[in-house]
Amino acid sequence: MAKFTVNSTRFDPYLGYKFKVKVDGQYVAGLSKCSALKRTTEVTPWYEGGDSSGPHQIPGKSKYDPITLEAGVTQDRTFEAWADKVNNFQGDAAMSLASFRKDISIEVFNHQGQKVLAYNVFRCWVSEYQALPQLDASGNAVMISTVKLENEGWVRDTSAVELKET
Repeated sequence: MAKFTVNSTRFDPYLGYKFKVKVDGQYVAGLSKCSALKRTTEVTPWYEGGDSSGPHQIPGKSKYDPITLEAGVTQDRTFEAWADKVNNFQGDAAMSLASFRKDISIEVFNHQGQKVLAYNVFRCWVSEYQALPQLDASGNAVMISTVKLENEGWVRDTSAVELKET
C-alpha cells in the first residue's frame, strides 16, 4: 500500500516544522513549537476463574497529556489573555471561568503550504504560563513565551485531506 494516497510516488513523511495552531479561529502569532499529541490508555488486568493462563488485559481509562506551545514574544496577547481567565493577580473574584476552556486546532502543512493534516483538541485550559524567559543583556536570544494546555482529548480532522502536489 502507498504511504500517501494522492501522491503515491511520495516517499518522505511530512515535515514537523510547517504547522499552525488556531485559538478562537485565529492563528497564534509567532508560534515556534508545539509539543506532541499523546494519549495513554491504562491496561486493566482481569482474571477469569479457573483460567490459570494468566491475566487477560482490557483497556481502561485514557489520559491525554498536556500540550505545550511556545511563541516568540510579540504584541499578540492571545496566551496572556487566556491564562488570565484561570489565574488573575487581582484574586479569585476577578477571574473569568465563563470561557477559560477553548477548543484549538493544530494544522500541518506540506512544502507547498497546503494543509494536509489537522487535529482538533477539546476543552483546553492554561495550567502554566510563562510570559517572559530569563532575560540576559549579554545574549542575543529571541524571547519566547510558553503556555501549557490541559485538554480533554483530540481527534483528527478528516476534512484536511492530501492534495495533489505539483
